[in-house]
Amino acid sequence: MTKTSFRLALTGLAAGLSLAAMQPAAQAAEAGPKPPALSWSFAGPFGKFDRAQLQRGFKVYKEVCASCHGANLVRFRNLSQPGGPEFTPGQVAALAATYQIKDGPNDQGEMFERPGRAADAFPSPFPNEQAARAAQGGAYPPDFSVLAKARTYTRGFPTFIFDIFTQYQEQGPDYIHALLMGYEEPPAGVTLLPGQNYNKYMPGHLIAMPKPISDGQVEYPKGPDGKSPVPETVDQYSRDVAAFMVWMAEPHLEARKRLGMQVMIFLVIFAGLLYYTKKKVWSRMPDGSPAH
Repeated sequence: MTKTSFRLALTGLAAGLSLAAMQPAAQAAEAGPKPPALSWSFAGPFGKFDRAQLQRGFKVYKEVCASCHGANLVRFRNLSQPGGPEFTPGQVAALAATYQIKDGPNDQGEMFERPGRAADAFPSPFPNEQAARAAQGGAYPPDFSVLAKARTYTRGFPTFIFDIFTQYQEQGPDYIHALLMGYEEPPAGVTLLPGQNYNKYMPGHLIAMPKPISDGQVEYPKGPDGKSPVPETVDQYSRDVAAFMVWMAEPHLEARKRLGMQVMIFLVIFAGLLYYTKKKVWSRMPDGSPAH
């Protein structure tokens, strides 16, 4: 190898290393700040849903989000089942009846509409994806059923190592809350096209969905003093609807955690019994070894 080719090789290697070092920084700048980690009642191995929060979150979903986003995997009856918002069956039946569900065909082979039943799924606000895109300027509002599990972000090293021991799995609701809080004016030099909005937590920072909610938009149930027990702010709305979306994505979360804890207790007791059984059997041997 000549001196010239050796210098070129060194130059190329240095340029490659510099580019590799710059890529994580560029990707981090493009991704924006990480969503703040919030405290959730359902976090950890002993976590449970806050029933009042789930009911408030459903109210936010129904009055704000449901105009664009469906939840086709969730049934009205799920709202009254244990581990969820736990509305009464009468409340669920009354709620379902407020919707018109397309059904059929009837005896004449025609489709028709009827009042909703508890067994029906949450209806989509649009008949199909093409209609949704046409109404939203080409953007498709995703279904909410499992969105809290589908939306996440990279925590990075060494945070993800600690997450293994703390059982942190709340990236979805953290991201949803941050996204709803992240709308702001674009910085200098950023030009938005028609239909685009700036959100600092959105990857790429451009989002088709305009800011969906503002302070005081949803009226929460009042307490005995005539005031809401929680503030009617975007921050609280975002927390409540994010928790409700987690329940929609995993309605049996509490049962799963309860079963997991029971299995762990059983395994600990079973291991103890095996140990003492082994000690009892081997203690009969004079030299501490099993008989042949």
